[in-house]
Amino acid sequence: MEYDDQNIFAKVLRGEIPADVVYENDHVMAFRDIEPQAPVHILVIPKGPVPCLADARDGAAMGELMLAVGEIARQEGFEDDGFRVVINNGVRANQTVFHLHAHILAGRDLTWPPG
Repeated sequence: MEYDDQNIFAKVLRGEIPADVVYENDHVMAFRDIEPQAPVHILVIPKGPVPCLADARDGAAMGELMLAVGEIARQEGFEDDGFRVVINNGVRANQTVFHLHAHILAGRDLTWPPG
């Protein structure tokens, strides 16, 4: 899939749209979702132009994304209480912004199966 550099997360990365950033390093940025689906709902995005998970090719960058999830859980204090990480890939999976992003959901009981 071709990357659209006008998507909302690209604009957040460029500072054109404000975000409540909770974590950032050279590889990823994480911020609170503006329409949270749980008491804690944080989005983690790579700083590179990757539309969706199926388009990811850089294993080190994907590792950085997942390591950031763990760091955020520790930083925010929900690592022991439990959390869920969701990555939607494509329209049928309800991906609405085509910049790869992981949802971290925490702060309530999460049922199974999801969706």
